[in-house]
Amino acid sequence: MKILYLEDDLNLSQTVEEFLKDEGFEVTCAYEGEEALDYIYNSIFDILLLDVNVPQIGGFELLRELREAKISTPAIFITSLNGIDDLSKGYGCGADDYIKKPFALKELLLRINAILKREYKTQSNSVKIDEKINFNIYSNELIIDDKTTLLNQKESLLLKLLLKHHDECVSFENIYQNVWQFSEEHSYMSLRTYIKNLRKHIGKERILSIKNVGYKLV
Repeated sequence: MKILYLEDDLNLSQTVEEFLKDEGFEVTCAYEGEEALDYIYNSIFDILLLDVNVPQIGGFELLRELREAKISTPAIFITSLNGIDDLSKGYGCGADDYIKKPFALKELLLRINAILKREYKTQSNSVKIDEKINFNIYSNELIIDDKTTLLNQKESLLLKLLLKHHDECVSFENIYQNVWQFSEEHSYMSLRTYIKNLRKHIGKERILSIKNVGYKLV
């Protein structure tokens, strides 16, 4: 799981980064708002941790821009601002959670895991696709009849997106925004290849093609 952490306090940033890496996360640290935006527009993250009072672009403005750009990556504000107006503004920008400084590292981990599990509607690290197929959302491994298959990055991102919206049609536009980085050129043919590969693993009948619109996981 990839985390973007925006924090201009170097000591706090290093402490949180080391803790999360020890917990198995891949962490990218940014110390200014524009730097964070560059990372987000050029990579794909599972969750964003955002301080509010940082140089260049503040956390509130940054998240508002991302939401206007239809980037729905879950976000947690971590800030010393603790007034009810600040809390209201944070959620109004599109935040999923809000942690007040100082905070316990264990609390941060619990909140991150709670959001990730809520995203996939699961109570563990694994999403049950059927009686024989499970998908580990942290390791990107499919477990089929006790046999483990590691999905590549695009396949895992695509499956995660379909799982988040299972029984819903996920549009081509939504897929391109969430599976391809902004610097990458997407194509319908490459998407079809990833869909074909996933169908080989979990069954052709599980991923429906919605003509001229997108795909649905059932």
